[in-house]
Order: sequence, then C-alpha cells, then structure tokens
Amino acid sequence: MDFDQPPVVRVAADPERGPLVPGEWPMTIPAVAQLVEKGLELADGVTFLVGENGSGKSTIVEAVAMAYGLNPEGGSSQSRHTTRESESPLSRVLRLERGLGAARWGFFLRAETMHGWYTYMEENSKELPTPPRGEPKFHEMSHGESFLEVLGRRFDAPGFYCLDEPEAALSFMSTMGLIATLDNVVQDGGQVLCATHSPVLAAMPGATVLEVGNWGLRETTWEDLELVRHWRNYLDDPRRYLRHIFD
Repeated sequence: MDFDQPPVVRVAADPERGPLVPGEWPMTIPAVAQLVEKGLELADGVTFLVGENGSGKSTIVEAVAMAYGLNPEGGSSQSRHTTRESESPLSRVLRLERGLGAARWGFFLRAETMHGWYTYMEENSKELPTPPRGEPKFHEMSHGESFLEVLGRRFDAPGFYCLDEPEAALSFMSTMGLIATLDNVVQDGGQVLCATHSPVLAAMPGATVLEVGNWGLRETTWEDLELVRHWRNYLDDPRRYLRHIFD
C-alpha cells in the first residue's frame, strides 16, 4: 500500500450528493461538465489551470478548495469570514479522494477576496486573550507586499494549497519569488492547485499544465499554451494586436 501520496489524489462528482442540472450554470462551462462527468486526477506537486476569462478555471479551484474544507473567500479551514455568497454549487457535489498519510493542512489564496481575509485576521487577533506576536498589519502594506507576506507565513508546511490568480498582485520578480515558494511547498511534500493567466508562473519546471477552454480540460505543455503564443507574438510586435483596437 502506497502511503506516499499527495493530499488530494482525485476529484470526482458523487452521485449521492445530487446532480447538477445540465444546461444550467455551472454545467454550461465545458471544463466543469468534464470534471463532473469524468473526474480529475491531481498530480503530485503543482498543477496549473490556464485559460481565458470565463473558461471555468477559477470555478474549479474554488470548488476543490471548498470540498477540501477551506473558506471560499480565502484562508484555511479555520477561517470563518464571509461577505456575499457567490460560490457555484459545484463544491456540493464533489468528493475528494485523500492521499494516504498526507498532511491535512490547507490554505486558499484568492486574489479578489484577500482584503476581506486581512480584515478578518485583524479583527480576530484583537479578540484573542493573547494576540499572536509578529502578525503583520496586512492593510498597511502594498497589495504585492501583503501577498508575499502571506506566502511566507502560511505556505510553510506540507498540505494542500489552492491559489486563484495570485499573479494579480505580483510584479515579475515577485512572481519569481512565488515560484520559489511553491517549489519549497513541493519539496516539503505539499501539493498545489493554481488558476493563472501568467505565462511566467505557468513555466514553473515540473508543473502539470491543464489548458482550460471550450474543449474542457486538456493536459499540455507550456510551449503549446495559447496564452504563451499570444504573449510571444505581442512582445515581438505589439502592433499586430493593437491595430485591431485603434484602427
């Protein structure tokens, strides 16, 4: 029996938890429909979901994070903050096959809701009899600085880490720092599922790359990503793209 498994081995829909209605959102998203119909094996290490807006990559990461027990607005399983519920019903039908002997810790870093998590952390630390020493005031940092601080403080143990477009707050060099952090997580036995638009981040050596689009989910290489092709063409000659906007 293999006890050296990642935190999540497989994601699949559980028929006993009630079906999602075909033809209604989110089943209208090809990647979600494929996940529900066929399931998804999650590889060791880092898996990137790469695709256009509306392709379903963030919907899938959110649902898997929730099925793991993480707060949909970011944080760990102990986080209890919420603003306005906007999550898809996908998580309610998912069942995760957990790895034997794998760590149970997890964290969800979601770019669009991290400010709410910062407020939650500040308010709850004030209510504790002994507030944690050295916990930074995230709201007093820049967007990128606060992300890097979270990465340094919360991505420091084996576990399951979900990220939704973390590059939104990061410069080129800070994205390099994120890649180094993810590599440390993997070296410690952790696992990462990340939705991204960043060709820089998706180039991480050893990562599994799943391209998300009208076809659903398909494994590919960094070199064959449509995202990479567009960026290469744009950097080679921006006018090839901009002329369609300004002409």
